[in-house]
Amino acid sequence: MAIQKLDNRTARLLFMDRHALAEQPSGGGKGAELLDLIHRLGFVQLDSINTVARAHDMILFSRRPSYRAQNLKRLYERDRALFEHWTHDAAVIPMEFYRHWHLRFQRDAELLKSRWKNWRRDGFEQQFQTVLNHIRDHGPVSSSDVGKDEKKGSGGWWDWHPSKTALEFLWRSGALTVVGRRGFQKRYDLTERVIDTHLCPGGADIDAPETVNWLCNAALDRLGFATSGELAAFWDTVSATEAREWVKQALRRGEIEEVEITCADGQTRKLVSKPVLADTKPQAAPPGRIRVLSPFDPMLRDRNRAERLFGFHYRIEVFVPEAKRTYGYYVFPLLEGDRLIGRIDMKAHRDRGVLQVSAVWPERSVKWSTARTGRLTSELDRVRRFAGLDRVEFSTDWLKEPK
Repeated sequence: MAIQKLDNRTARLLFMDRHALAEQPSGGGKGAELLDLIHRLGFVQLDSINTVARAHDMILFSRRPSYRAQNLKRLYERDRALFEHWTHDAAVIPMEFYRHWHLRFQRDAELLKSRWKNWRRDGFEQQFQTVLNHIRDHGPVSSSDVGKDEKKGSGGWWDWHPSKTALEFLWRSGALTVVGRRGFQKRYDLTERVIDTHLCPGGADIDAPETVNWLCNAALDRLGFATSGELAAFWDTVSATEAREWVKQALRRGEIEEVEITCADGQTRKLVSKPVLADTKPQAAPPGRIRVLSPFDPMLRDRNRAERLFGFHYRIEVFVPEAKRTYGYYVFPLLEGDRLIGRIDMKAHRDRGVLQVSAVWPERSVKWSTARTGRLTSELDRVRRFAGLDRVEFSTDWLKEPK
């Protein structure tokens, strides 16, 4: 059978559709409808930086303008429809997926123990039961509630006091569950008090092949097409070797097939997809409005993939010294239709009620026009209302030359 071929625009649209960006930004932003959106995305990355709004809130708002931050908090902390753990970073994940995280708990425990060569000698292990007993007797805690008089270590996690390290280890290995955040500080409780029993098989019952199969299938559903490396990276639990073997076996069974994608630079790449890919292409053109995306938007989390599909080179510069930054501390990508057309440096000055726009850099292929400025202004007005601000202000010479 001939390999299915997708031109670049079709590939972009399909990828956007899987990330809920090919349709009009509308629909319910709370309750079951919000949960359905997160299920569709797979997870939503959490991040503490609040230049305009937190990353997870910007991700959801860009797709559902009716969304507000308290809606996610309610779904997570009150309804227990989500749990928090790691994919490639900290994220909230549909509770329905929890049973597939036991392999991650097991592997995280092994990884962390291998990093802490002296963890028994330095007294961290003995804190595990102490911390568990404290939570059992006193209820959920944050790191500020335990270990106040303990001596910190030196370097990495050893900068934390033993009880703080114990909390993180017990969470990452599944004994504790994060039940919410106060500010942005995690609060932990015993998993047995939070997670339904049917989602918590014992360690001996973990079926690694079944979990790997689910994770690879679920990643491919959300990517549309992928390399084995991209499948492994999506949830960041499956190893590269396991993903390659899964692709090999799934191809042999006819569950997936090869597909050829044309990249933004005209080169082609062979990836794999589900056989129904041709039947799931979005029918309508994406909305022409401009949308501000979070730097941690799921469509951009794999920077290399985004560059191949959209020709958009993006790197966050939070940890780059100011003098060496190309753009700025926390610069937001701009999406228009099916193109990433530039990036914007802006910040909420809450004391003045102002969303301050410092700079906009169009991509080299984009001719900036008065009409585009109008579409950008409309989007920024939506963003400033979402952030609870009164007005938008543009700095002098805000429109920059492409770099």
